[in-house]
Amino acid sequence: MSTDNPLLISHDIPLFREITPSHIQPALESIITENQQAIELLAKIENPGWDTFIHPFEELDERLSKMWDTVSHLNSVIDDEKFRERYRNCLPIISDYASSLAQNEDIYKQYQSVRDSDAFNSFDQAQQKLVDNALRDFRLSGVALPDGKKERYKEIQSELSTLSNRFEQNLLDATDHWMLHIIDEEKLSGLPDTAIALAKDQAEQKEIEGWVFNLQAPSYIPFIMFADDRSLRQQIYQAYVTRASEMGPDAGRWDNSEIIDNILALRREKAALLGFDDYVDLALQTRMAENASSVSDFLSQLAEAARPSADREFLELTAYASQDGIEELMAWDIPYYSERLRQQQYEISQEDVRPWFPLERILEGLFEVVANLYGLSIKQREDVEAWHPDVQFFEIFDSKGEPRGRFFLDLYARKGKRGGAWMGDGISRKETAEGVQNPLAWLVTNFSPPMEGKPSLLSHDEVITLFHEFGHGLHHMLTRVAYPAVSGINGVPWDAVELPSQMMENWCWQDEVLEMISGHYETGAPLPKDLVTRLKKAKNFQSGMLLLRQIEFAIFDLSIHRGTVALNVQQTLDQVRDEIAVFKPPHFNRFQNSFSHIFAGGYASGYYSYSWAEVLSADAFSLFEEKGIFDPDTGRSFLENILEKGGSEDPQVLFTAFRGRKPEIEALLRHRGLAA
Repeated sequence: MSTDNPLLISHDIPLFREITPSHIQPALESIITENQQAIELLAKIENPGWDTFIHPFEELDERLSKMWDTVSHLNSVIDDEKFRERYRNCLPIISDYASSLAQNEDIYKQYQSVRDSDAFNSFDQAQQKLVDNALRDFRLSGVALPDGKKERYKEIQSELSTLSNRFEQNLLDATDHWMLHIIDEEKLSGLPDTAIALAKDQAEQKEIEGWVFNLQAPSYIPFIMFADDRSLRQQIYQAYVTRASEMGPDAGRWDNSEIIDNILALRREKAALLGFDDYVDLALQTRMAENASSVSDFLSQLAEAARPSADREFLELTAYASQDGIEELMAWDIPYYSERLRQQQYEISQEDVRPWFPLERILEGLFEVVANLYGLSIKQREDVEAWHPDVQFFEIFDSKGEPRGRFFLDLYARKGKRGGAWMGDGISRKETAEGVQNPLAWLVTNFSPPMEGKPSLLSHDEVITLFHEFGHGLHHMLTRVAYPAVSGINGVPWDAVELPSQMMENWCWQDEVLEMISGHYETGAPLPKDLVTRLKKAKNFQSGMLLLRQIEFAIFDLSIHRGTVALNVQQTLDQVRDEIAVFKPPHFNRFQNSFSHIFAGGYASGYYSYSWAEVLSADAFSLFEEKGIFDPDTGRSFLENILEKGGSEDPQVLFTAFRGRKPEIEALLRHRGLAA
């Protein structure tokens, strides 16, 4: 085996600085070839057991995952045309391998043989879950299909992989391309200093005069919320909501419309091929929710609870804007007047608190929170090279000083980096004769970088985002499960995977924690008590409207994936908005063309998961509210029952073990200020 390819060297941490585009395909093909040879031998083993079959087979899968997860990660955080091209060329190769393996009847029979053996009863819970999941996944990948249909299934998987990647790249290019160039300083009226400084920095990078605003979150969000110039708000809004579509300033240039139709058609065909009613039916086979009706009923229940508040909030907003002479509230007015109304009612804005939330102080406080909850200590290492100079590396140790996990933090927005925030599971935990392989995660956000001598300053919403992603990271890194396929977030149903992340958000609102995570960037003073009071009072400002918006996305996602007939995507979205939304966006809005959660991520037929898991997280946190937010017994119970168990058991069982009962919706409604 070649050892000069960094992707083929057995590593504890990927050799990011040494990886080049030319390494990708040779590494992939080398691992696949070796795996295929080993699989042929494993398929012939007589009386397969854990040590003779399951463990060596899982090892093959894990080696490929480690290599490909590293490559996929780099593809989303660096802008390199050659890397992008090589990555794209490899998608059909890895898809074909994965589909062929998932349809390998000999390997399927070996798993079934293990499942039927007497030895299975002596397996631990995680081992049994791993085998059952594998058998389920074989069936869901068409292992029982006749050869012709198997081939078609493989083609569908390959096409879907390619289309999802194109969707994401189109969105990235469309986001990075557009800019608003301002020369006249008067046009900056209303904008916070941090947004103006970032725009100045952007202009300087382009070596032009004035200020440059773009469609990345740190630039777009403050502009749409604070800019007094209504026509400029309209301009940036239109560019943002028409990204990668046939509308707007870059109309047709990176259009995702046809890609969306093709993805949906392929998903329908895939579901039919496997004998399911529709794609929703297929997707729910691996979720907590029993069926489409239970999801629809759940969303209807939430919509009913949110509707009265949402209607009232929108009327209030309309009346408030009318005092400013706004006869008809437009989409580009809503964030602006909402922010002004919040300031009027609660005398607070997201920008008011920013000076008290320098990123370094938030990290110190966040680490203190998890130290109090789970007895962890987190230490930075500066001798580990990452993919960009801004990226930091940390190690986690438990109360006994035992290493539990490692993570990279990539916090700042930059050109060529995918938007949003996410946690990537780079290496999963496993136990071998040589010892424990500790998990490795990458936590990625898109915050404003330090500028003009000031540190990166976060809004409270951004603080919540950081806590959220760190919650995902803890789920991945604190697992005690010995087998990668069910350790950490692996094997966790998609509608339960947001529980630990949403759970962490709750601490951002506690007085004790706000004192830990805040410190004025000039004086170090914590967030003043009057600001804390106002921040908390404003917590549920427009919560009805916000929840209805989430439900709108979730119902749209379900609607386009239900049934066997192709729907007009725009018409379907319009119909959902007619039923759900308190405000309909303008005709040119093409939200779906940038909805990467469902077209380029794992949330297809699963966007409801955010609300579903929020029920779990709110109810779980209510136990901390009863016992104390840093109650050691409750923290230990959450660690042992949820975080350490990963995907080794049914989440309903794990939740009940922690909470002492099944989840109830009341805590969610109370937390959102919607309880009757």
